[in-house]
Amino acid sequence: MEQLVKQIESLKEEIRAFNNGDAESFRIKYLGTKGLVKALMGEMKNVAAENKKQAGQLLNEFKLFTEARYDELKAASGNGQQATQSDMDLSLPADPMPLGSRHPISIVKNRIISIFKRLGFAVAEGPEIEDDFHNFTALNMPENHTARDMQDTFYITQNPDWLLRTHTSSVQVHEMQKGNLPIRIICPGRVYRNETISARAHCFFHQVEGLYIAENVSFADLKQTLYFFVQEMFGKDVKVRFRPSYFPFTEPSAEMDISCLICGGDGCSVCKKTGWVEILGCGMVHPNVLDNCGIDSNKYTGFAFGMGIERITMLKYQIKDLRLFSENDVRFLKQFTSGV
Repeated sequence: MEQLVKQIESLKEEIRAFNNGDAESFRIKYLGTKGLVKALMGEMKNVAAENKKQAGQLLNEFKLFTEARYDELKAASGNGQQATQSDMDLSLPADPMPLGSRHPISIVKNRIISIFKRLGFAVAEGPEIEDDFHNFTALNMPENHTARDMQDTFYITQNPDWLLRTHTSSVQVHEMQKGNLPIRIICPGRVYRNETISARAHCFFHQVEGLYIAENVSFADLKQTLYFFVQEMFGKDVKVRFRPSYFPFTEPSAEMDISCLICGGDGCSVCKKTGWVEILGCGMVHPNVLDNCGIDSNKYTGFAFGMGIERITMLKYQIKDLRLFSENDVRFLKQFTSGV
């Protein structure tokens, strides 16, 4: 123990006398991995057990003393000086901050909402977990109806009556049940289908559905509304056609096509050589749907339509693989600038 005390005192004198201003050589000699402080710490194994506490205190004090002397040398040599405000050039440009952009689905969704708002449509939203009545039964699809096979559904195991909504038509049911007529709404949102993921299908996607219910609403009103939407979204030169179709919640029903934006209607792989691409389904609201929601079908009529936002986005930006929208690849996403 006495020998350790003598070593510490001798080293302290040596450290006090160190004044050549070379802080780095001081650090290597005394505080480095092979320095004298570490070597002295190794002497603890030779100290008797009853003296270890006292020896430990002495060694810690010596280490702090050495580190303080090192800080003095750094300050004296200028290596430890901190930049002051007077040393800073405030006229220099700041570090660049990368700017993000909206997702292409959000850009197109906001554009669709903006177009229909100009026609007086309000935005309505609802839950993504629905019950069977709002998702199927109220829309003229009672239990065991074959139309349910058109949509592969994710059911909630805790309650077979609960499911992930397969379309935003369920939001329309909620709004119709409120009985606040007339109704003029669009319903954007995410929906879910139990489908195999591929370039043209996904287990989730986004929809915008529209509903207009009032007195004396006709199919002509529906056509003019959708003509306006297509021209605002894709331009005045795009051609439109309606084809008869079947949906359990509308009668009559139609699918709406536009001339292919890739080939201009001449025929290509995207439009399967037809020159036309389907963009949405539509029709007059079925009287059973109105009655199921407490609306007098003898007094009121209405039209409804629904479109997949991914389909519109793929056409607008000529994107050929649906999976790109959910892969979060920055190289793909940074192509899109902030939009409406």
